[in-house]
Amino acid sequence: MSDKTHSPELIRGLGLGGATALNMIDMIGVGPFITLPLIIGAMGGPQAMLGWIIGGIFALCDGLIWAELGAAMPHSGGSYFYLKEIYGPQKLGRLISFLFIWQLSFSAPLSIASGAIGLAGYASYFWPGLGRWGSRALAMSAVLLATALLYRRITRIAVISKFLWAGVMGTIVWVILAGVTHFNARQAFDFPVGAFTLSHGFLLGLGSAMLIATYDYWGYYNVSFLGGEVKTPASTIPRAILLSIALVGCLYILMNISVLGVIPWREMGNKTEGLHIISTFMQRAYGTWAASLVTVLVIWTAFASVFSLMLGYSRVPYAAALDGNYFRAFARIHPEGHFPYISLLALGGVALLCCMFSLADVIAALVVIRILLQFLVQAIGVIVLRIKRPDLPRPFRMWLYPVPALFASAGFLFVLFSRKNFEREIRYAAVILAAGLTIYLLRAWRSGEWPMHRHIELAK
Repeated sequence: MSDKTHSPELIRGLGLGGATALNMIDMIGVGPFITLPLIIGAMGGPQAMLGWIIGGIFALCDGLIWAELGAAMPHSGGSYFYLKEIYGPQKLGRLISFLFIWQLSFSAPLSIASGAIGLAGYASYFWPGLGRWGSRALAMSAVLLATALLYRRITRIAVISKFLWAGVMGTIVWVILAGVTHFNARQAFDFPVGAFTLSHGFLLGLGSAMLIATYDYWGYYNVSFLGGEVKTPASTIPRAILLSIALVGCLYILMNISVLGVIPWREMGNKTEGLHIISTFMQRAYGTWAASLVTVLVIWTAFASVFSLMLGYSRVPYAAALDGNYFRAFARIHPEGHFPYISLLALGGVALLCCMFSLADVIAALVVIRILLQFLVQAIGVIVLRIKRPDLPRPFRMWLYPVPALFASAGFLFVLFSRKNFEREIRYAAVILAAGLTIYLLRAWRSGEWPMHRHIELAK
């Protein structure tokens, strides 16, 4: 491994409890509270639960990839270091790791903004006249508050994360209990005629549902970005990843079936993200007071997601800058708090701008960009690393290798191409890739790095 992969100035103060809590609040966020109408609309009935079930299986497969790589390379930056070491630190790996940072400049702020936009959407339950600009201002305020709370030592952040986790879990559990006590099985499983007929339309709907489910599950890898600040990372990182996937998957399925047992799917199939499906659910179950309270809790949950996402992603540009593959300012550590404050502030600033977009566009663009420019190359990369470095210490080894990596890759490809109008997001990702390649090659030409060093030597 290259010498620059260590982060001696960071504090290893994050244990299994804090790591799992950060993963779970990152995963849950506002997603399941706001995307249920979207996923039901995609498949046209309760069979949309297949999206969450299959999405959970793919999340587990991909989680095993992150668990093996995170335990073997427990450094801040996560995928940046994995991709660099897999494909060669001074060759192709340098290009791929740069492209990862480049796409993260777009996808990370979009991910953070999605939580803030969802928060503002639910807040409009209390203030229907908030309007588009008022919602944007509120979303930006959430980003600013999360930045202020993260501007401190990691050991204090672990305490904050557990506090936020309690609110997230309380919300989920209450929704499930409300659904169980008011459950109508006939309504919940009121499948339309031909619901499970294997057809082109069924596959297109499943692809759209799985894209949304992929967004809802993402976050189980958050602890990998904080590898340099995790206690006993060889065991903590895999356990936190797998534990958070298992717990959140069960909670998602229970919660969404509970909602379907109270609100007929035909009433929510045409709803958008602004119609507060969980608020409506609680109002029917208990009344207006419950709708108001759950709205507050969903806002809490959305903010917890913004908090967790900003924490994890802020460590990635820091790691790249420390390695000499990004702007040097991002490697600066706060003299008292020992956290990468420039990286944190820059990420928060870009996320503020992303709050200007709609939630549906943010989710689609985010998922496609990340799959094409990160998740697929990493899923293939874990197999490449096994072949190239069989002697590399692996405290955790993927179960049933290489089946999970192949299965995850197949799932990502299905999500990319089995949707209506999938070409639009593919084009966005292609433009980002082309721009990133151009910038990298120009930098390589000026600095004499791979693959331009041979051309410079010939010129001399």
